[in-house]
Amino acid sequence: MRSTDALSYHAESKRMRSTEFPDKVLLAIESSCDDTSAAVIKGNKILANFITNQEVHAKYGGVVPELASREHQKNIVPVVHSALEEASIGLDDLDGIAFTQGPGLMGSLMVGTSFAKSLALSLDVPLLGVHHMHAHILAHFIEDAGEKLPRFPFLCLTVSGGHTQIVKVESPSKLTILGETLDDAAGEAFDKSAKLLGLPYPGGPLVDKYAELGNPHAFEFSISNLEGFNFSFSGFKTSVLRLLQKEMKADPQFIENNRDDLCASVRFTIVNSLIKQFKKAAKAEGINQLAIAGGVSANSLLRSELQRLCNENTWDCFIPKFAYCTDNAAMIAITGMFQMMENKKVELSAKASARLPF
Repeated sequence: MRSTDALSYHAESKRMRSTEFPDKVLLAIESSCDDTSAAVIKGNKILANFITNQEVHAKYGGVVPELASREHQKNIVPVVHSALEEASIGLDDLDGIAFTQGPGLMGSLMVGTSFAKSLALSLDVPLLGVHHMHAHILAHFIEDAGEKLPRFPFLCLTVSGGHTQIVKVESPSKLTILGETLDDAAGEAFDKSAKLLGLPYPGGPLVDKYAELGNPHAFEFSISNLEGFNFSFSGFKTSVLRLLQKEMKADPQFIENNRDDLCASVRFTIVNSLIKQFKKAAKAEGINQLAIAGGVSANSLLRSELQRLCNENTWDCFIPKFAYCTDNAAMIAITGMFQMMENKKVELSAKASARLPF
């Protein structure tokens, strides 16, 4: 991008930040999995974004749905109170309540949905049901999400523990899946590989940490090479398991002695697959604005490889700040704000959905 174009783009982004969003205040609630989060937004500026993690799941090696819903019940009131207090916003100042309607764990979603509906009813304000994966993508429009805002259309690689998708984003409400995983999500591949390596849950961030010290080409793992823009990671996990079983017969300390190289090789294989399909989609669609979203977008190699891909092709790159990568209510807030702008409210009869259609 030429310097004059860059200055013009930056100026346009600033105008979008200051003028496109209404002077409204929303409270948002996110409870799709094991994090209870509440945020307050005004326009597209986040005034508060509180997240309470559930450490109870660590000893089980994964999220236990029943325990998650119980923890949400304990956490939701203090988390909402903290968000409102941090934002210096009273209940009477709220213009609407946004909440995660799905997809996610049904018990967890029901806690957030019930709370949001009750509060909206008591305050007589609009209720805004948000799709969790839409919210990950639209988090890029939060005022401090990045240096500039994406322009429509753009492509977003959305990678999390439950989803891996390439999405064409033509407007805040027109999002089309171009490709997705046919089995396991990238985040699940990271976590299950980490479990095979004896790393505690959640293992994905630990794989990323140890990978920085290892050789990404030390071990070769197979991964499906699909036509189109879809992904498959089930065969990859099997490949990791078979390598470990073979090597540990000869050396019981194989994992301990090769931890960093194993992590680096796992990370390289997964990220390389993601970037390869994303590049293919961008060229096929003729779109030069690329973004990433979701929990796995915090992965350091994925972030650097996307930046490298965009630099090589003179494409615009959008990488969210870490606070907006993992599940958080700020992304629910900005999506709720878009829906308020389009008058897309839901009724009090709205129900949570574990498999809410995209």
